Amino acid sequence: MDKYLFTDFGAPDEYGAHIFKVEIPASRSDAVRIIEDFGLKGGDSGLPYEEVRVVLPRKAWSAIAETARKNFNERLKTKKLLTGRWRVGTGKEATKVDRLLGKELCILAWAVENADEDKYPVVCSKWVSLRPEERWWLFSMTAAEAGLAEDGDRGWRKALLYALSDGKAGEKTVKRRRPVVDEDNLSLFGV
Repeated sequence: MDKYLFTDFGAPDEYGAHIFKVEIPASRSDAVRIIEDFGLKGGDSGLPYEEVRVVLPRKAWSAIAETARKNFNERLKTKKLLTGRWRVGTGKEATKVDRLLGKELCILAWAVENADEDKYPVVCSKWVSLRPEERWWLFSMTAAEAGLAEDGDRGWRKALLYALSDGKAGEKTVKRRRPVVDEDNLSLFGV
């Protein structure tokens, strides 16, 4: 796998790829936007070109950015890919994220968007304890019913807040035995 065929956080560096973009404005008071860009499939069969999944207050973004960066970079390293960093910029300067990692980032962002500041570390801790395929499932369930930026306080979005903010930071999550996914038979980051 040629590590130079990818950019930022594992996003394919090819025209028309289905990716997520993270727009971090230069002003520290402006909100961060996470956008799903459907690439060449956008516009087909009623699929939009892109959807704004979450508009996150800057304080909440600052609380989760490092957790997501570390988690994603660890996984990129295991795939022998270049690691990424969050870039300030909008439009073409936005940070590009692999579509599956973008789904995982949305779960983290959705869980903190309406959380109290003292719950940010709890959410980060619980998000890290989830397996990637659990995050993808949560994204699918949430996006189907409440996956747009304006859907922040209802349905699965509200459930994510309660599920991931319950407890104390650093508290051990009880791990139950779960089946192991054979990652050799999956694409870059999963399905």
